[in-house]
Amino acid sequence: MKKIIATLSILFMFTTTCLAQEYEEGVNYFPLKTPQPTQTEGKIEVLELFWYRCPHCFELEPYLQKWKKNKPDFVELVRFPAVLNKSWEFDARVFYTFTVLGLLDKLHDTYFTAIHSERKRINSLEKLMDWVETQGLNPKPIGDAFNSFGVNSMVSRAIDLSSQYDADGVPTIVVDGKYRTKVSLAGGHNELIDLINYLALRAQSERQN
Repeated sequence: MKKIIATLSILFMFTTTCLAQEYEEGVNYFPLKTPQPTQTEGKIEVLELFWYRCPHCFELEPYLQKWKKNKPDFVELVRFPAVLNKSWEFDARVFYTFTVLGLLDKLHDTYFTAIHSERKRINSLEKLMDWVETQGLNPKPIGDAFNSFGVNSMVSRAIDLSSQYDADGVPTIVVDGKYRTKVSLAGGHNELIDLINYLALRAQSERQN
């Protein structure tokens, strides 16, 4: 019962916030030309297209982390390492290497920080393995997974899908495979979080009707 009450309170808070805002399609957000399938089953997917070396993605990260802790149960955040040009492929490979080894929760934020705050130049497998070792981890699994069949398949899929989200840069947010937005369209970081909540509620309503 307490969990139900808490969930209803969160939904009421989000609904009140969203209704207090006025959002315009074609200004604050855009429908995708071709809606994309989601990977969160019954939940509303909030997909973040990002690149580890993007300073704007790094700036958005704490806002998404805070939102993730307070989001309603019907929403799920999914990270997607966009590959909008060849030079981005390395970091997509890093992301999926962490993923297949179960290290994403441990290393995602740390890797972001290493690049932007510590100015680490991690641009090769050897440098990645050296950095992983400084995190108290055995680097050998990283080397084994980095060019594995599984990671190769995930990176190939990321390359194929990146162009399907109509993104002209990162970070870009796609809600329920249908609506695309970003910080500049929303008007700021906090405003983007409010817009995500609005679009998630809209998408949930559309699914139910």
